[in-house]
Amino acid sequence: MPVRGRVIVCAVLRAFASGSLFGERFGSSEPWVVALHGWARTHTDFSAVLGAGDGSGRPDGAIVAPEGEGEGEGEGEGEGEGEGEGELRPARLDAIDAIALDLPGFGATPPPPEPWGSPEYARVVGALLAETAPRVVLLGHSFGGRIAVHLAAAHPERVAAVVLSGVPLYRPDGGARRPPAAYRVVRGLARAGIVGGERLERARRRYGSADYRAASGVMRDVLVRVLGERYDDALGAIACPVELVWGEQDREVPVAVARRAAGALGAATLVVLPGVGHLTPTEAPAALRDAVLRHRP
Repeated sequence: MPVRGRVIVCAVLRAFASGSLFGERFGSSEPWVVALHGWARTHTDFSAVLGAGDGSGRPDGAIVAPEGEGEGEGEGEGEGEGEGEGELRPARLDAIDAIALDLPGFGATPPPPEPWGSPEYARVVGALLAETAPRVVLLGHSFGGRIAVHLAAAHPERVAAVVLSGVPLYRPDGGARRPPAAYRVVRGLARAGIVGGERLERARRRYGSADYRAASGVMRDVLVRVLGERYDDALGAIACPVELVWGEQDREVPVAVARRAAGALGAATLVVLPGVGHLTPTEAPAALRDAVLRHRP
């Protein structure tokens, strides 16, 4: 009888790039994939994408914990249920030789020493390429995709392909989003010395985005810097194939952004996933896995 419950993935973290980065190593051979997660996420988003499993989206090493005492009693007794003869089972999947990082400021990797933008993050992640195959596939989701774009532009000889998903390469309306008027008033008063830092901080927490309110210290400044970036030059410098894998229901970075990016890239394809939202690594791991394998060096 199948066991129902929570999936707990047990992983061993490793240090990379002379101890400046931490993450998880998948597979047993030279890694040819580098996976970069989104803002406020960690390397664990890619467990089902890169890890071995049974095709169900659950990687090897996962422990299924029962959800409740006695749950499932009386279930699975009907004809054809359970693990009887003739049952159709998912195909066996091998782990992809890959490294999934905790980017600086998230998970086990310490924050940067100062407010970095995507180019600075890319320089640090670029040191990891000394520990990978000669040519790699970069898999970047959301914030990690910003870094992947700069990394591919800076190391064309080392990057075989880029797979991007939910990356805010352009603002949906094509223009900058102005802060609410009430916040701009408080900010102006603070700059003039009329109100203090505590009042300004309350306004930031009230009017800022959820990511901004959750961030603190240097990571808040990183977020502000990244949100103001443009990627036209970096996108134009990418020479390798790029695959855009997007959730049709992505409300944070709509498909229109992916279509615009595909038009700006010379060798790009776009795959739109019906019913999938922004968190493609956890909502549609098989689609990202297929995209990565299509570009194996």
